[in-house]
Amino acid sequence: MIRKAILAATLMLALPAAARAQGAGSLNLYCSATLEWCQPIARGFERETGIRVSLTQKSTGEMLAQLRAEARNPRGDVWWGGTGDPHVAAGEEGLTEPHESPRISELHDWAQAQWRQTRGRTVGVYASVLGFGFNTELVARRDLPAPRCWADLLNPAYKGELQMANPNSSGTAYIVIATLVQMMGEEPAFEYLKKLHGSINAYPRSGTAPITAVARGETALSISFVHNAAEEAQAGFPVGHAVPCEGTGYEIGSMSIIKGARNAGNARRFYHWALGAEAQITASREAKKLQTMSNKGVPLTDGAPNMATARIIDYDNARFGASVERRRLLARWDKEVGALPR
Repeated sequence: MIRKAILAATLMLALPAAARAQGAGSLNLYCSATLEWCQPIARGFERETGIRVSLTQKSTGEMLAQLRAEARNPRGDVWWGGTGDPHVAAGEEGLTEPHESPRISELHDWAQAQWRQTRGRTVGVYASVLGFGFNTELVARRDLPAPRCWADLLNPAYKGELQMANPNSSGTAYIVIATLVQMMGEEPAFEYLKKLHGSINAYPRSGTAPITAVARGETALSISFVHNAAEEAQAGFPVGHAVPCEGTGYEIGSMSIIKGARNAGNARRFYHWALGAEAQITASREAKKLQTMSNKGVPLTDGAPNMATARIIDYDNARFGASVERRRLLARWDKEVGALPR
């Protein structure tokens, strides 16, 4: 019997990785971070567990729409990354389910707070501050001042020089709206957005598209998360960034288990793994990402913007993540801002 057990163990070790993965099962991972980050997360979990990962990447707004469309027949197991507001909305609509990992106590306060506020339906995996990106070469060549404050963006010199994503598909752009509403009040915020519209040359679907356009010299300025600007600068592009002087909002990149997941056990295993310091360090380094990770054991990467030194508002995730409030603000933006001529 002992010889048989040893032989069986030896044969298991000799199996190719694909065969072991098949035995471990599979995971359908929905990811709303950039593909450059989604892939290391998927590969890291596969290496650690032998579980085969099928990856789908879309922006948070698009992924929320997909979850709604698949509500009666869920195809995804876990949703990782992307701004937290759509995750909060998904939980409120019963599209995700509560889960408590033993690692909750290892997380920063902002990640734990999101988990408590949503009654365990979503948890923070990273955070980043909202600000501006600008192409240093274009700004100098066109004799434009580098923006430092929200008020600066209304400078007539910026007409046609600015990009912001479309809030209907981009969680980043929705956070812009929610941040301005919380800072200014709703009426002044929408007046500001109407004035800002005249400077905007495009509303791309993805939240990272504006800073990519800045880095490639396709536009001078963007409203972006500052870690994205820092990443472009580290990659060698002429990109600078600023955190608005009046204050700003921030994102909590989140993770949720999809209700009715076909591979629920593997979804919970991924959830626990993804909150670990080792997984977060490895994936963020491989992807060269500069967000603040949610596990307190993850050090801030060199060149990463420091949330502790930014003037950030007390962002109301519960209110602005609620699906009713989100739909209302987006409908108002469509009617009063998005429909304006350019």
